[in-house]
Amino acid sequence: MAIETEIKLRVDDLEGLRRRLESLRGVLRAARHFEDNYVFDFPDGSTRSRGCLVRIRNAGPKWLLTYKGPAFEAGPFKTREELETELGDGRAALEILCRIGMLLWFRYQKYREEYGVALDGPPEDEVTVALDETPVGSFAELEGSETGIRRVARALGYGDGDFIRDSYYMLYARACRERGESVSHMVFSSRG
Repeated sequence: MAIETEIKLRVDDLEGLRRRLESLRGVLRAARHFEDNYVFDFPDGSTRSRGCLVRIRNAGPKWLLTYKGPAFEAGPFKTREELETELGDGRAALEILCRIGMLLWFRYQKYREEYGVALDGPPEDEVTVALDETPVGSFAELEGSETGIRRVARALGYGDGDFIRDSYYMLYARACRERGESVSHMVFSSRG
């Protein structure tokens, strides 16, 4: 069983954060690319009601199927089971989920680039820092050990009070409510 521990940080200056990552000797692991994410649930909402997620992600030629279990506990970090596998035919997988009775519940898009950051701690404290540009703002998603995440966040100028556990759906729904709009899919009106 794979366990994922992560947080998000709101980013007002993406270029400034890139420079800080470079000053920390962050290694670019994935150049900026477009991602299209499809989140599925059964008509009764049973996947969401259990705090779980079933997602198919398209990132260029790569398609991934992901299951995320419910978050383990409250606190500054979101920790949960994550199972992920690469798909040979993502479009067929989308159709399979529909054929077994699942519905596309939420679609969200983002541009992402990923860095690996290992400060002077042990190698297992390396943190993946994903810079995400979304229709509701820019975020950094830090994934790794709690110790590693906290150390890298501090080195980037953030503290525990800045940690966001919310999903992109929750962030998008909040932004829609604030604008008086109905919640649908978090997609770019035009890609750029």
